[in-house]
Amino acid sequence: MADVPPSGDPVSATPYQQLEQEWKRLHAFRGALALLRWDAAVMMPKGSAEIRGEQLAALETEHHALLTAPRISRLLDRAQANIQGNNDWQVANLREMRRQRDHAIATPVSLVSRLARATSQAEVKWVEARGANDFAIFAPHLEEVLHLVRDKAQLLGQALNLAPYDALIDEFSPGITMADIDAMFKSLSRRVPTLIREAIALQAKHPSLPLTGKFPLAKQRQLVTELMKALGFSFENGRIDESEHPFTEGVPGDIRITTSYSTDDLFSGVLGALHETGHAMYDLGLPREWRGQPVGRDRGMAIEESQSLLIEMILCRSRPFVRYLQPLLVKHFGVEGPEWEVENIYAHLTRVRRGLIRVDADELTYALHIQLRYELEKKLLAGQLAVRELPAAWAEFMQDRFGVSPANHREGCLQDIHWAVGSFGYFPSYALGAAIAAQLYEKLRTDIPALDEQVARGEFGGLFAWLREHVHSLGSKVTTQELLKNATGKPLSAASALRYLEGKYLEDPAARTAAA
Repeated sequence: MADVPPSGDPVSATPYQQLEQEWKRLHAFRGALALLRWDAAVMMPKGSAEIRGEQLAALETEHHALLTAPRISRLLDRAQANIQGNNDWQVANLREMRRQRDHAIATPVSLVSRLARATSQAEVKWVEARGANDFAIFAPHLEEVLHLVRDKAQLLGQALNLAPYDALIDEFSPGITMADIDAMFKSLSRRVPTLIREAIALQAKHPSLPLTGKFPLAKQRQLVTELMKALGFSFENGRIDESEHPFTEGVPGDIRITTSYSTDDLFSGVLGALHETGHAMYDLGLPREWRGQPVGRDRGMAIEESQSLLIEMILCRSRPFVRYLQPLLVKHFGVEGPEWEVENIYAHLTRVRRGLIRVDADELTYALHIQLRYELEKKLLAGQLAVRELPAAWAEFMQDRFGVSPANHREGCLQDIHWAVGSFGYFPSYALGAAIAAQLYEKLRTDIPALDEQVARGEFGGLFAWLREHVHSLGSKVTTQELLKNATGKPLSAASALRYLEGKYLEDPAARTAAA
């Protein structure tokens, strides 16, 4: 990072050096906001929602004021005029600074404040509505959030010369558009529905034994902690807690993740925690020397989700990982019998089901869950679907694409928190992330031939060393497409994902059992 003169005199610092100092302040605000949001979901009393909304609004307003101050624009112009003396990461940092400023300046501070208050209230009402299984409790708050997000999308789109929904996507996955997402879903739609039917028919010939029992929460927590440590998560720089919906918050160096456990379903909470650990390992692996600067942040949610889905879906549902995991299940829960042998656990984790819940979905049906949310949120934003119509539209899609319908709102449109917190445009990053994860994994296996043997022994150093070199250490220095091309030699496409899914889910269970 560029050095500010020892005197600390801002007059003697270059425009670029002054910008770095300003962004350190902005980074501190981001960290404080992240901790307040984490506390709201994990520890805050329900009655404090209004107060928390005011706190978040005040910090968001101040953050916005700092970012949009005329001084920042002047410094950006002066730094750009003297860019020749900067190295490549500083050039990228200046680009990301301008990008953040452009996004912020397009959104009035009054809208930022109102949205912070509305989402704080909506999040609390979403939790209440889930508990009561009553969408009506949440609906008016979602309407308010949607109204404000629609205004934000229009303003951002005008300022960035993008369609309103593209402008929201760009906030979460820079450089990605509806055209990219539509192309991805088109490629997946050609093969995945048939592949789902083929996999279900194949698995029906070799049913797995159910994994039943009661799994004490304390022992689940112990298992999760052991797994996270094995993966390399630093409990000196992060922690895990419990919330209604698993999430990752914080900033590099102070990462907070949560999961949600069930005594009846061992893998729901464990896999949720491992999904979030994938996020956390990316965030903790970002370059320390760029910390506090926009170039040192994650490259966006498509890459973020690629890291979480690579860990949860690809790694932790692989046969080598199950070989490592099985003795730990015996150790923590004392399980025994044929249902707890490696092949049956693996069959359980790779069972394809047309289920209702996204976070419990298998790899094959996962993209359909995302497509549902993608199509519905576009209609909500365009005014083609009213909030009151959302439960019925959700049920109709599930019946049409999955052949099942939610029995209640918890199984339907109340299962995700994203819209409550205003994250419209986020959901496509899951589908993009799954494709990116498969593309990275394909190259990773080529570069590390002994990967399966390492994972079966509980050795994950090689895996994360590769990810740090090709993904984590780059921060936001390059675009998503550049990162992927440099790491794999290929542009983003669904090809690797389809090869991976076909190879895994069309494997004959009888043949693999005989081989084992």
